[in-house]
Amino acid sequence: MRALLPILLVCTLQAQAPAFLDQLPPAAQVEAMDIVNRADFVFETRTEPKHVRMSTMEKLFDHPVLGAAMWRNCQFVPGFYAFIHPDGAWSIDDTRGLHGTLRLVYKRPGHRVYLVEGRAEKGRLKTPFAVGAKMLTSYRYWEGKNGFESHLQTWTALDSAVLGALSRPFRGYIKGRQDEFIAYINGNVATFGEFAELSPRDFYGPLKRDGDPMALREFEALFLGK
Repeated sequence: MRALLPILLVCTLQAQAPAFLDQLPPAAQVEAMDIVNRADFVFETRTEPKHVRMSTMEKLFDHPVLGAAMWRNCQFVPGFYAFIHPDGAWSIDDTRGLHGTLRLVYKRPGHRVYLVEGRAEKGRLKTPFAVGAKMLTSYRYWEGKNGFESHLQTWTALDSAVLGALSRPFRGYIKGRQDEFIAYINGNVATFGEFAELSPRDFYGPLKRDGDPMALREFEALFLGK
């Protein structure tokens, strides 16, 4: 019986693993599986259909600096800024204690997988300590009969066992805030994608005033054909 326990454990972990994991590069697969095995929170949401093409949304996914600038100009909160790193990863920061770094580790039409490292400073989520975590995020999207739709899954592992223990009394609250926040971001990205497709020039003046030259160049190339 003891000899069977390791086999049963492996089978259980494999059963819990998301089906897309075997599509990831080996190093990313190991990191992703570690997050899944240690996950403190698991989250899943779908967006309401939006009248925007998948190709338009992919432009925004591939240009996070532009996406963050358009987010700010829609006056969604918090007002994120995005930064591209030399290795191709990118980070977001709301300048108020919420920041994260995202690495795209799998991409095909209709499906993207990210490894994320995030941190909320003390008080940012109304907790008496900073909260750091690693996340595995699977983002599937498609054009349905009613428009653009998406399905988001995340697995979140807090940075340490100590943090996990400290956060236990706040775990329900942290999970609720994370679920609410991710659903909010997911829905709003689709909303400003819809705006950009219906009336792209409405963004042009605000983006010029915002003053981010990269975002402006990307917008002109992608939406104005300049």
